[in-house]
Order: sequence, then C-alpha cells, then structure tokens
Amino acid sequence: MSKKIILVLVGLVVLAGSAYLFYPKLFPAKKKAREVAYWTDPMIPGFKSPTPGKSPMGMEMIPVYADSQMVETPGEHAAHGQENEVDYYTCTMHPSIKSPEPGKCPICSMDLTPVMKKPQASTEKVDLSFSVSPVKQQLIGVKFSTAEVVELHQTIRAVGRVDYDERKVAVVNLKISGWIKDLLVDYTGQLVRKSQPLFTIYSPELVSTQEEYLQARRAVQSTAIAATTTDYRQSASTVYINPQEVLNTTRQRLLLWDITEEQIVELEKRGKPETYLTIHSPIAGNVINKMALKGMHVEPGMELYKIADLSAVWVYADVYEYELPYVKVGQEAAITLSYFPGEAFTGKITYIFPYLNMNTRTARVRIELPNRDGRFKPEMYADVEIQVDLGKKLAIPESAVLNTGVRQIVFVDKGNGLFEVRFVKLGSRAEGLYEIKEGLAEGERVVSYANFLIDAESKVQGVLQRLE
Repeated sequence: MSKKIILVLVGLVVLAGSAYLFYPKLFPAKKKAREVAYWTDPMIPGFKSPTPGKSPMGMEMIPVYADSQMVETPGEHAAHGQENEVDYYTCTMHPSIKSPEPGKCPICSMDLTPVMKKPQASTEKVDLSFSVSPVKQQLIGVKFSTAEVVELHQTIRAVGRVDYDERKVAVVNLKISGWIKDLLVDYTGQLVRKSQPLFTIYSPELVSTQEEYLQARRAVQSTAIAATTTDYRQSASTVYINPQEVLNTTRQRLLLWDITEEQIVELEKRGKPETYLTIHSPIAGNVINKMALKGMHVEPGMELYKIADLSAVWVYADVYEYELPYVKVGQEAAITLSYFPGEAFTGKITYIFPYLNMNTRTARVRIELPNRDGRFKPEMYADVEIQVDLGKKLAIPESAVLNTGVRQIVFVDKGNGLFEVRFVKLGSRAEGLYEIKEGLAEGERVVSYANFLIDAESKVQGVLQRLE
C-alpha cells in the first residue's frame, strides 16, 4: 500500500474521531428501555400499583414512566416522601367511607382505594429580590420615599342641603269648629312673634261654654245659692250639682281648647262671653304655610298655619358608605355656600341616619347650624367638609403602592441597585398617603415614582414566578 493511501486513511480516522467527540448527535446512541415507575388508573386519582393489571374499577391500568416524573430539588425531597404515604382508604363510590387499613367497602363490597397524604408547603422563604442598575434607575426617573410615622388627617367632602329644624316647627289648628272673621296674619312668609294674634273666630260651642263658665262662677260666688242648697235636693231622685265642680269642668274645657289663662281672666273681668275669640301664635318664626282665609268655615284638626323658627337650621349631607366609619356624632363640620363667597361657617353633627340610600350608596348626616341673623334659608345648597384626625400612623405615599387587584406591592430599596418585592397590608388612605399595617418598618425606603417600570423590570427577571 502506498504512502499516500495510508495518509488518507489516517486522516479519515482522525476526522471521524473528532466528529464523534465534538458532534455526538451525529452518532445516535442505542435507546434504552423506559423504566416504569408505577401503574395507575386515570379514573382514580392517587391510585398507584407496582405491577400491571386491573384497577379496583375494573379498568386496565396504564404505566407511568420514571423519566416522565419531575426532578426533585433538595428542598422538596421531604414533601415527596410524605406524598407517597397513604393517608386513608376510601371507596370511590362512597367517599364518606374512610378506613386506616385496606379492605372492602362495607356498602358495595368494592376494594378500598388509597388516598395519599398531601405534601406540606415548603417553609423556606422565597427570595424576591432583583437588581436594577443605578444608570437604568436614572434613565427611567426612579424616585424614593421613606416610610414614616406621621399625623394622618382625612377630609370628607359632601354636598349639603339646608332644611328646617323640625323641633322648631309648629302647626296652628283648632279643636272646635267655627268661622274665621278677621285675619291678622294674612300672607305666607310673614314674621310673627310668640303669642301674636293670628285670626279671630266665631264658634257657637265656644260661646256657650263661656256662658256656662260665667254662670258657674256666679253660682260659686253667690252666698244665696250656698244658703239654699236644699233647692238642689227636692227629692231623693234629684242629683245635687256642685257649682264649684261645674266651674272647674268648664275651665278645664276652655284650656283644652287652647284658650289661654290670660283670656280666661279677661272673660271673668268682662262678665259676658266673647263672640269672636282671638287665636295667638304658639312660637316666634316665619309663616311657611297659610291655609286660613277670611270667612272660612273650619273644622277641628284643620291645619290653618305652619310656623317655623329659623334661628337654627339643619344641613343634610350625604356621606359615602366607605367614609362612614370616620364620621361621629359631635364632630364639627365646615360649611360654605356659593351665596356667601369667602365665608365659612361651623356646624355640629347631631345625628347619623341608620340606613343607606340604595341608589346612591350614601348615608344622610344631619348638621345643626346657628342662624340667628337669618342668612341661611331652607333648600339652599352647601358644601360640607368634615376633618377627621386619624392619629399617628406609619405611612407611605399613595403612588408607592402597586395594587394588583389581589395584593398590594411595594418595591423596597435595599441599596446598591438591589430591590425587593414586598407585600403590604394597607389601612386608611388620607391626603395622598396610605397607612401601612403590615409589611414595612419605619425608615425603609420604597419606590414612589416610576414603580410601574420597576415592576416591569421585576417581571423580566421572573421575581414573582418564584412564588409559584
């Protein structure tokens, strides 16, 4: 064999050896038989058998190969070992049957199926840190804030409406029938004083009662009647009438008809009934409703006047339900009106209604407001502000919190370009700040601007996927 051919053969051998070393995929190895880990029935979760055959359901079991199982990490070995332990045995047709030992179901006589223990969750803390270089932080405009204990104040704003103080509204009506003669207060809105005459009325019933009262009074005063009491006892069947009792009864009847003590004194001085009786205002205020007309016949219970004292008014404000925990009876409220620009008035919350408006999801709050000069008029609109002092709380800016809908996340600055994803529990929100209940300590720095870009960077580095 020539020298040239030998050199060619040696070159081919060297070339083949190099290809085998550096390109092993060109030389496929002989496939090994796949090792079966166990046999199972897909209809019975958790059932495992070391040998093939039929399952307790009567179906042919299928193999599960060892190379298809997940590779265990060092921290998961204990959990998988626990997963292979049988928790109890049960019947697939009667899940209420639980037995610590294998056997047959006492109801249907089927073989009991093992149920494996669930693996316990790993207690190891997951590292949720990631890095963003200082240059990239500067490019995206990252800003930081420090978690601090500060005084939190919240302002609750609502729209209010001025209304009458219900405790200072009076209705004028009569307990007798009659006819109105003269109207002394004859238009709506008129300001009246307490006990000011409103109108005069003629009532036959009232005239007869006055006459009866005067007769009884004269009878009591007459000594002749007292001396001739036998006139009242002419026979055993005659009922004795005591003039004093008649006087007391008629006097009480006049008082119940809203005849004042002063009017009764005048009646006694005059000595004869007054045909037209004057009705007076029960309170001082403005007439807000007038039904009385001159010459009108009135019946008992008819509303003739409605008078309201406007020395104090109520302001009704609608507060959203999520703000209700901060509203208390006795708090002060600042009230401003467009009618008086630049002026603020102070009222006090006196009542919180115990129910919500189902359409607006708000609760009504009543505020009492002094109105001695009469500037506030019912049905005026007002702006209401309620200042709430929440006390000293650990807080961070609202912009530092990233709300995922399920969890609230902040990014804690660990220094040297290192950040940590931290889950926090939030409390009250006030004036652009969030109260931190859990997850942060005082003095820790968090990202307060460009946190969406920091969040994108954490997702690129797969931080939250470590929790899965």
